[in-house]
This record gives sequence, C-alpha cells and structure tokens, in this order.
Amino acid sequence: MKIIQLALFQLLVIMVLSSFTLAADFKFTAIPDQDTARLQQRFGKIADYLTDALGFNVTYVPVKSYSASVQAFKNNEVQMAWFGGLSGVQARLGVAGSKAIAQGEEDEHFVTYFIAHHSTNLSPSEDFPMGIAGRSFTFGSKGSTSGRLMPEYYIREAFSKAPENIFSAVGFSGDHSKTIALVQSGSYQVGAVNFKVWQKELEAGKIDTKNVTVIWKTPEYPDYNWTVRGDVDEAFGSGTVKKIQDALLAITDPELLDAFPRKRFIAADNSIYQPILTTGKAIGIFR
Repeated sequence: MKIIQLALFQLLVIMVLSSFTLAADFKFTAIPDQDTARLQQRFGKIADYLTDALGFNVTYVPVKSYSASVQAFKNNEVQMAWFGGLSGVQARLGVAGSKAIAQGEEDEHFVTYFIAHHSTNLSPSEDFPMGIAGRSFTFGSKGSTSGRLMPEYYIREAFSKAPENIFSAVGFSGDHSKTIALVQSGSYQVGAVNFKVWQKELEAGKIDTKNVTVIWKTPEYPDYNWTVRGDVDEAFGSGTVKKIQDALLAITDPELLDAFPRKRFIAADNSIYQPILTTGKAIGIFR
C-alpha cells in the first residue's frame, strides 16, 4: 500500500512540475528603435502569431533602451530578442551557445542614411559628405548598429578623428524616429538614421523633405536579427529553437511583415555578423 501511495505521490509531483513547465511563458524583447506604441503593436502581433504556431504561450516584454534589451537577454528575463547587429553581438557574447536564427531579407544589405537640415545647404552625393564637419550631429542610440556603430566607423575613416573632434556638438537621440525629428526641426544639423525607419516615416507623411533630406548612404552591412539564448532547447524542450526559426521563416502575413518592415525573414547564423564585431573592435566598443 505504501509503495502504491509513494508511486502516486511521485506521479503527482511529476504532473505538477510538468504543468509549471508548460505554463512558463517563452518571453522575447526587442531593441526600442522606434516609439513605444509602434513597438507594442508590432511585437504584440508577433507574440500572438508565435503562440499559435508553437503551441505554447509567447509574450513580448518591452524595454526602455538598447542596453536594457541586452541585459534582459543575459539575465534570462527573455529567451529571444529582435536585436540590431551590434546589440545582437553583445548579447550572444554574454550567453554561451546563443545564436542568431533569422533576419529580414533586407538585413543582409542594410545601410545608414546621413540626413541634413536644409539650412546646411548640403546636397545628396555618392561620395562621403565631408561638408558635415563643423556641424552639429546626432546619432541614434549609443547601442545602435545603424544609428551609431556604422556611421561612426565611416566618420572616423573619413576624418581620422573621433566625432567629438569633428562636430560642433554630438548628440544621441535614443531612437531613429527622434533622430529624424531632431534634424527636421533644426535642433541638429546632421544625423544618422536607419534607412528602413526613414522610408517608413516618409511613407507615413511624417517627413517634410523641404526641411530634411538624405545626403549620403553608407556601404552595405548586416544588421537586425532574431537571436535565441543557448539554453532554450534545454529549458523548453529539444527542437524548440528549430521550431521557432521555422515559424519565423514561415511568416507570410503582409500585416506582420509590413510592421517591421520586411519582405520576409530568412535564416541567419552568427558568422554573418562578424563584420559588426570587427567594426566594433575598430572603434573601441569591443576590446
């Protein structure tokens, strides 16, 4: 009798523990490269899609900064994130076995736009705009690939100086939408912005091209990516990472894709982002 009771107790414990495991949410976050309302709309829909596709609850956890997204990933507060190239490298370096699993088709060929207020009289050019020297300049977030890392790299390459020794003032807006707004208003004369955000804002009628214009675009580089922690399969079951990747690659809903905006997601791996690591080392972000 005692043996049967013990067996029943063990079975009950297993069932309870299993229910906790199944009830545990899979959480993800994203770098806050646009305003909060847009991010909540975009990633709330992705969470719903993944919940349906994967068969377990997936929730989006908003964060206030690029560094906060990386820290949440490192602390296992989230198990996946939509990172930029730089933040993705930072996060993967902090959690063994973590890997990039998907990127937008456009993220293979990403560029940064340099934009200028009309008062500068700077014109679009295929050559680096040396005329930005002596102006006030705003980057995006300090942790942004397209808003800080790559533009700073090309600025240093052109002038052989740090930004603070080139511009009359250097700022960090915090996100791409704010960069556009600051340059459009004339608060800063020149800025660096994610080309996809620029296109989206332009299509939405939020950019007055009489006040601000694109004067240069950088060479291409790899950027945004979905990255998962190295312990996801262990925590959520063998094959979970592959299921998540397959679900992301299978997205065809125009509403979901347009929110990014991306034509589709394609497979990615860590090796794609080696140029980001190399560039980060070149300007002293990685040592």
